[in-house]
Amino acid sequence: MSEKDPVAEKGKRGAKPTGKPTLKTIAQMTGFAVTTISRALNNAPELSQETRERVQKVAAEVGYLPDRAALRLKTGRTNVIALVLEPDEQIYGFGTSIVGGLSESLRSTAYHLVITPLFRNVAPIEPVQHIVRNRMADGIIFSKSEAFDERTRFLIDNDFPFVSHGRSNWPEAHPWVDFDNEAYAYGAVQRLASKGCRKVSIVLPDSALTYTEHLKTGVARAAAEAGIAHEFAADVNLGSATDAIRNYVIKRSKRPDGPDGWVCASEVSALAVISGIAEAGLKVGQDAHVVTKQSSQLFAQFRPGAETVFEDFTGAGRQLGALLLRRIGGETENLHALFEPAFDWKA
Repeated sequence: MSEKDPVAEKGKRGAKPTGKPTLKTIAQMTGFAVTTISRALNNAPELSQETRERVQKVAAEVGYLPDRAALRLKTGRTNVIALVLEPDEQIYGFGTSIVGGLSESLRSTAYHLVITPLFRNVAPIEPVQHIVRNRMADGIIFSKSEAFDERTRFLIDNDFPFVSHGRSNWPEAHPWVDFDNEAYAYGAVQRLASKGCRKVSIVLPDSALTYTEHLKTGVARAAAEAGIAHEFAADVNLGSATDAIRNYVIKRSKRPDGPDGWVCASEVSALAVISGIAEAGLKVGQDAHVVTKQSSQLFAQFRPGAETVFEDFTGAGRQLGALLLRRIGGETENLHALFEPAFDWKA
């Protein structure tokens, strides 16, 4: 009797072949047909959960990676979601939380998340145009929406799936996820008025951003109702260096007509405001009061006397992913989510 053919033995079901793994590799190891393997890797609902999990587990073990160029030629899809982020968004924790939520929403899908950096001195539309024109992704997510954002306009006009973090004011409906900044600012000023503040101030985002107007509207409305004064910080905004914000707060706090209440739209600005109040010789929670958004546990260690309202960026990331998948799937209606602030004031 002749010995078994070593080449045939190498291809025996269940054996782990060498070389770059392919769909045939996984089929060989699992006993499923190549078409079944392909459908399982794309989470085809007609297959059982057990089959999908088994195939995906083997694919992960052998290090299988799909040929994206071939996939794009065959289906027109890349199975890529592009998240456009500025470097400072990642540094301040926004990007980390958004990515965490997005990853959760994409976990059981065929989609992969790719972060596209938006570098300084580059127009925000440029990476978006590059992705669309070169068909580098099936959908795009971006943040810092402007009132009439050219990225939103471009993507609507090109019928390209996207979801923005923040809203634009274009007449056409578009997918978005946002935090209700008007309600936040309104509630924050109400709280400051209840603490006896006579004038409130806020360091606003860049004037072009949509949520700047939301914050201004909330502050002005609540101050008018409470019968107190309000002002919007001049010469600095959320994009200013923290030292510039701190110095501005010192200068304003030392003036007789300076604010005794501050609404902060970010943790970073809150730290600068708190530092400036202290440098001016005032005590937070006694001589001046601060209300700020909080999105990370790290801030909790550095907020003496400030009151906080949680903004859930991880939850926003989940919603961004879920809505984009629906948009890619062909849906066009009701693709938005507005997170309401939860006020949990201590007595």
